[in-house]
Amino acid sequence: MALAVLAALVVAARMLPVSEWLKSFNDWVGDLGPWGIVIFIAAYILAAVLLLPGSILTLGAGFIFGLGWGLVAVSIGATIGASCAFLISRFVARKKIEAMAGGNPKFRSIDKAIGKQGAKLIFLLRLSPLIPFNISNYFYGLTAVRFWPYVLASWIGMLPGTFLYVYLGTAGKAGLQAVSGADAGRSPVEWTFLGVGLLATIVVTIWVTKIARAALSKTDFDPTADAPDPLNPNS
Repeated sequence: MALAVLAALVVAARMLPVSEWLKSFNDWVGDLGPWGIVIFIAAYILAAVLLLPGSILTLGAGFIFGLGWGLVAVSIGATIGASCAFLISRFVARKKIEAMAGGNPKFRSIDKAIGKQGAKLIFLLRLSPLIPFNISNYFYGLTAVRFWPYVLASWIGMLPGTFLYVYLGTAGKAGLQAVSGADAGRSPVEWTFLGVGLLATIVVTIWVTKIARAALSKTDFDPTADAPDPLNPNS
């Protein structure tokens, strides 16, 4: 029953204008003050469970809350959301999701590699997102990795990418304010630091991703196989 409800919600979310709704949600949350962060985190958790696009929310967090609080909100929401999907897969809908993903080459590769590498492999996969975030949360629950090492590896591994997207949202807001004249008080030095910081963040993220890919190539994980969709039996 729980899986049927979840699947129905996911299908509905894919058929509806979710991206537009998420953008409107970001605008609404920005006017709620401190409670906006709490509501944002709750929405991010729900989005992760329902396989909704998190990038819009992540960029929106930087735009609404700024770099510091935006990073905190997304990091908490993404980690708890990934943990909830993991637990759903392991304890609520394990047999059904396992039947859907078990015949997929990439899942078998990950399952075998995690059996030897444990949370280390999850950490590397989070750094190098070869598998979509929302999908991976579900079939990690089918592997032998323990829950708390999974949570820690996911949280740390997602930080570089989260920082980049939140920074992009923060920089985007500053750029729009400059164009509209609402932020004419920034000095050239501040704009220089903002631009250099954004460039450095992009470079570091790419560098970290390459390191993670190189490390993954030394494991049993096969990145050439297709990624399974736990809610698509034909994947």
